[in-house]
Amino acid sequence: MKFVTLNAYLKREVSEPSLANLVDRIASACWQISATVRNAALAGNQGETVNVNPQGEVQKPIDLIADDIFRHSCLQNSDVGALISEEVQEVYHRTDAKEGDFVVAYDPLDGSSNIDVNLSVGSIFSISRFQDIQALLPAGRKIECAGYAIYGPSVMLVLTFGDKVDGFTLDVDAAEFVLTHPNMQISNDTIEFAINTSRERFWDDIVSAYVEDCIAGDDGPRRKSFNMRWTASMVADVHRLLCRGGVFLYPQDKENAGQGGKLRLLYEAQPMAFIVETAGGRASTGKARILDVPPQTPHQRTSVILGASDEIERLENAYAAGPVKA
Repeated sequence: MKFVTLNAYLKREVSEPSLANLVDRIASACWQISATVRNAALAGNQGETVNVNPQGEVQKPIDLIADDIFRHSCLQNSDVGALISEEVQEVYHRTDAKEGDFVVAYDPLDGSSNIDVNLSVGSIFSISRFQDIQALLPAGRKIECAGYAIYGPSVMLVLTFGDKVDGFTLDVDAAEFVLTHPNMQISNDTIEFAINTSRERFWDDIVSAYVEDCIAGDDGPRRKSFNMRWTASMVADVHRLLCRGGVFLYPQDKENAGQGGKLRLLYEAQPMAFIVETAGGRASTGKARILDVPPQTPHQRTSVILGASDEIERLENAYAAGPVKA
């Protein structure tokens, strides 16, 4: 079977050479990170460091290595004006950055707690445009490209430029990403949901009622059985729903409400929302479209509820109707 390579795809789909070059460099970074993940135990890169990231989470050696790889690859493109990383407190911006240069927001290694137990992890990114230093944080509606890589049984890169979502698999022998999953679409025939049930005691009434209805099965109000999945890697959980439908929930709850939620807006929620919406799904905080949430700080957190359009609309309608009555 003859596959379209990522390089040929970018030449065909992207009219701006510098943008195509940046995406190609990000793909190369993901390839390098996948090799680092694969060899983590052999290279002694498991465990933790004494450092913490801007969210107060203890960093793993591989978090820092992945950030270095991603940053170095992006900065090889001279039109990159700013970088926003989960692992770095301050936003990096070139002093000579000009309007129209690229802003890359990224999580270099999502789900790194899975490394030590050999489960799937990934990288997430979005690309938007530099305006000026006062408007450095990219609005979700201004994203031009978003994607993620998943490091699982095979290495995949999933990309969108806003018109469709395409998935590429790394052919190690040919040293190429090749198009294997064209025009990915999220099915509305949902039987799966992903949520961290250890946080049930913190959920609001809307989320509790939604999950209760799902697990009630054939005899419940939904009249069908759902499966619950949770990988502790946003990339893995979102990739699953892109491939076979479902919803992903990491809502704001009683414990994280003071921070605005758990997941970060710029380099987790926004890129995934852009991908999910392009694939025919819906991405919400429960009360607003994620891509409409105004960014105010580099590491801003938000509630995230995304996936099959009908399911997200059901949850949004529940929030609009108000708390569940006892």
